[in-house]
Amino acid sequence: MNKVVRLSQLTSYEADYARWCAEQGALLREGRLDALDRDNLAEEIESLGRSQEDEIESRLGVLLLHLLKWRYQPDQRTGSWEGTIVEQRYRLKRRIKASPSLKSYPREVLAEEYESARLKAAGETGLPQSLFPENCPFTVEQILDPAFYPDRDA
Repeated sequence: MNKVVRLSQLTSYEADYARWCAEQGALLREGRLDALDRDNLAEEIESLGRSQEDEIESRLGVLLLHLLKWRYQPDQRTGSWEGTIVEQRYRLKRRIKASPSLKSYPREVLAEEYESARLKAAGETGLPQSLFPENCPFTVEQILDPAFYPDRDA
């Protein structure tokens, strides 16, 4: 049940974001392009793409952290770590499938995300940072491969 939007009743972006979104959607459906808040609407659409990149970065970072812990603390491996590895790979695969233009993005941000994961791994494990290689010891293909676990038999 769509409600016709009256120009005199339009909500500003700053006043009520949720209502503004609903009104902008209604205006689009009504074909009233002249009434759209084009600048803010364009910014919101662009931020949706950035949020997809942010999600890939976050999930890649968590995945790298757990792969490092898996490799360097074999005696402390848990089902929880494995579950996290599975979950992050699954979510990354889904995100890339939904936005194929982001397929190369994990490779683009790997070095930066690895550095963060390396620092976190040292902090979480209590192992010296120097134990973890300065450059990522895994390829993107390995990182995303559901069958890959570093030193699984260790």
